[in-house]
Amino acid sequence: MQIWVDADACPNVIKEILFRAAERQKIEVILVANQALRIPRSAFIKTKQVSAGFDVADNYIAQAVNSGDLVITADIPLAAQVIDRQAHALNPRGEFYTPENMRERLRMRNLMEELRSSGAITGGPPALNQQDRQAFANQLDRFLARYAKTRADVVK
Repeated sequence: MQIWVDADACPNVIKEILFRAAERQKIEVILVANQALRIPRSAFIKTKQVSAGFDVADNYIAQAVNSGDLVITADIPLAAQVIDRQAHALNPRGEFYTPENMRERLRMRNLMEELRSSGAITGGPPALNQQDRQAFANQLDRFLARYAKTRADVVK
């Protein structure tokens, strides 16, 4: 299992949580972005720089992700592709995307995009707050605990 990060839009505080988790759990975290990223020295943390362009990083992740991997993204279309590949998608606010909630999320995203393009709504979501960071950390910890338990059961 690997953790893929849609790093162009991922808040730094979320990356820091992921870096600590990678070291603690000894799980590979791969940050994909169209620009060079600074990461701590680690055998478990890697970057993949892709060319600039619309959805280039998303497309790379969608092609590289394997069943059971975890993808950190706020991009709903990418999350839908990840779920189609039998992987897991978690947004930086600590909400898992699921097959059950994906259709509604896509519908809401399209509506909001339409409202923004017509000028009815400007701006994006509110800034990440402490409650969001805590929700993300808690969901990540629970996911990694389930993964560690499954891995331990397989070894037995």
